[in-house]
Amino acid sequence: MRARWTSGRATTTPCWRWRATARSCCWAKPPTARTSSTSCAARSPAAIAEAGFDAVALEADWPDTLRLNRYARGAGDDTLDEAFGDFDRFPTWMWRNRAMCDFVQWLREHNRRTQGDVGLYGLDLYSLYRSADAVVGYLERTAPEHAATARRLLSCLDHVRDPQDYGYEAAAGLRQSCNAAIRRLIDDLARRADSLARTDAAALDAHFEAERNAHVVLRAEAYYRAMFDDRVHTWNLRDAHMVDTALALRRHLRMRGREGRIVIWAHNSHLGDARATEMGEHGEWNIGQLLREQIGAGRTLLVGFTTYTGHVTAAREWDQPPERRWVRPARRDSYEHAFHASGLDRFFLPLSQERGRTLGGPLLERAIGVVYRPESERASHYFDARLGEQFDAVFHLDETTAVEPLDIHERWVRHETPETYPFGV
Repeated sequence: MRARWTSGRATTTPCWRWRATARSCCWAKPPTARTSSTSCAARSPAAIAEAGFDAVALEADWPDTLRLNRYARGAGDDTLDEAFGDFDRFPTWMWRNRAMCDFVQWLREHNRRTQGDVGLYGLDLYSLYRSADAVVGYLERTAPEHAATARRLLSCLDHVRDPQDYGYEAAAGLRQSCNAAIRRLIDDLARRADSLARTDAAALDAHFEAERNAHVVLRAEAYYRAMFDDRVHTWNLRDAHMVDTALALRRHLRMRGREGRIVIWAHNSHLGDARATEMGEHGEWNIGQLLREQIGAGRTLLVGFTTYTGHVTAAREWDQPPERRWVRPARRDSYEHAFHASGLDRFFLPLSQERGRTLGGPLLERAIGVVYRPESERASHYFDARLGEQFDAVFHLDETTAVEPLDIHERWVRHETPETYPFGV
């Protein structure tokens, strides 16, 4: 297939026709840029409506996303605004933003119009205590006699309620690790699943949600302990968990009679194959690499986003308010600058092996997450990559605009004005 260098509005169709066998389509969704977020939200309906994808999985916590999932599937009493209510941990704007609102509303209407059941799910593991509470709450509603056992097993998490404090105390030997107790709880839930009627879809979904919350507790407990152990890559624990969650969701959807095709939204650094970047050289893996290895490169479509300049919503430091930051024009030794030199404002580029070799590399690639530090941009945001091996395709948006948070902070309103690059006058 020839490269689709498309000026103006980028087309969506090539992705699905080009890789129709894909069971997992990974959209690299920067959490900061409206243009890129809107592009994800605009292209995911094409994946759902044209190619029959069954779910959208987000780089977000599992319990936080469940209210969105129910709203999109026409269940529950939440309004659209209320369905975003559990996204209350930094960075709230990553999913609490206008582009995401538009997509969730579209998905609800699509499900109503087509009598569909396409849902939204979280993949991440930060919700140690919220997930533990959710498991106990599920058992209190469905099997009160087992809820007391669950509370006893999870009592080793009590008295702290801050996951990093728990991780420090467990790693330092100041408290017993909960790992064995959580595994017992998971085994108990698995045994209960065998007694559920396969025709009761609501009960199966509720039990699956509880099981995944228990797995979040298991992996989060290990993650927060590992934060205080220099021998363990916490990045690897996190991305392995996200892949396990995606594959468990795939199995659940298939058990429900669906194909189990999933769109995943996460950052470039999670979705591009780590083996083609300096991350791999440092012993790190990610979602893109693990999915290619576990379900096959031909059944996985990794799509990245790049930008040359514009504005993003990002904090100056972790846990600080979001601001509308000006993105410095990309370095000349980067892929972003090479794409800018094409003179096109946006385009879609499939990356065959031959085309990947034409791009050359390694070159620098920029990654801007929820914190942007232009004063140390080379060290903080650029890494070496071979783009043709990292992704199956990329969308380039030469100038991006900042994602609009649902909760507007005064610092976001006073957006950062671009300098007269490169002179600053």
